[in-house]
Amino acid sequence: MTTEQINVPRTSPAERLPLPPLIALFTAGLITTLTEALPAGVLPQMSRALDVSESVAGQTVTIYAVATLLTAIPVTLATASWPRRHLFLIALAGFVLANLVTAVSLDFTTTLAARFVAGASSGVVWSLLGGYAARLVGPGLKGRAMAFAMAGTPVALSLGVPVGAYLGKAVGWQLTFGAVTALTALLMLWTGWTLPNFPGRTAEDRVPLRRVLRLRGLRTVLVVTGAFVLAHTILYTYIAPILGDVGLADQVQWILLDFGIASIASIWLTGVLIDRHHRRLVIVSTLLFTVAAAVLAVASAHPVAAYATVAAWGLSFGGAATLLQSALMRAAGTHADVAQSSMVTTWNLGIGLGGLAGGGLLAGFGSGSLMIAAVVLLVPTALVVLFARGHAFPAR
Repeated sequence: MTTEQINVPRTSPAERLPLPPLIALFTAGLITTLTEALPAGVLPQMSRALDVSESVAGQTVTIYAVATLLTAIPVTLATASWPRRHLFLIALAGFVLANLVTAVSLDFTTTLAARFVAGASSGVVWSLLGGYAARLVGPGLKGRAMAFAMAGTPVALSLGVPVGAYLGKAVGWQLTFGAVTALTALLMLWTGWTLPNFPGRTAEDRVPLRRVLRLRGLRTVLVVTGAFVLAHTILYTYIAPILGDVGLADQVQWILLDFGIASIASIWLTGVLIDRHHRRLVIVSTLLFTVAAAVLAVASAHPVAAYATVAAWGLSFGGAATLLQSALMRAAGTHADVAQSSMVTTWNLGIGLGGLAGGGLLAGFGSGSLMIAAVVLLVPTALVVLFARGHAFPAR
């Protein structure tokens, strides 16, 4: 182990958060989510340029999620011994390559290949974010550091994607992807300067994935994560038809902004409270989402109720990734990186199934069935959280 491999932060982790490396992690999460969702905001322009229909162009989002789902666990296991910063920089280089090719390509097959590379890079970044943030600080600040690092996702969803859509119309979708490429290249320089290069795991320290999954509480956290994300995706993906069916089609963008603002507030509250009240926050988050889905099912036609319940939903969701990843890392102990790859796979599986299940329910039973399905998923999930106080979500 050389001195170049571990650069200890100059300030004591117990005194304050090390902001420069956390800013690098935050920005990486923002770029990951922005790269995934950006095609949705510029889909008409992309479809015309690539000479395919909008529904076919939308598969650029699907292939990204599929790549993350397929590669997160095997790539994490294969690179477990690599120095962490080296692996992080390689993943960011994957984003630079993928977004640059997307920006200049007018061939749909080439664009799909680039999006697959971006999705694979995403799996690596998400597998590293939580563990990296936790290793930067002492025990008393782990939750707050993770909340900071994970905040890039709700910021990208609430602000980055709308800004990307605006830029796509103003300067073109290719220049928008080019801007993301440039931002990622700058992030690589910032990462190389600020992020400590923690060592990977030695061959003697590594254990098979099946043994990690047998750790107490870990599978419970994964089940709760899958159900939570599945319910969220069913509602979020089809929020426009849900609101359109009750006469609020002209309010969709403002209600989504309401969700985004509440999500950012949730990230802040989670960061402040997670280290002292982790279990309580998980319970409140799950129950709040359950109640919000139930109220939305019966009162979504009323604008005030719609805004209030969506805000409650945003409050429940914004900090959920941090809360669930923190629980997973606590259950996984020294095997956090492998466990995180399982979380990435579970999360993306929830997204994929949510899109499919929601589309089937919408086509077969109407938008009301989406909210009922979310409640059916969330009630048992909330009960699992309440009773899983031994290992998955312990009181301390």
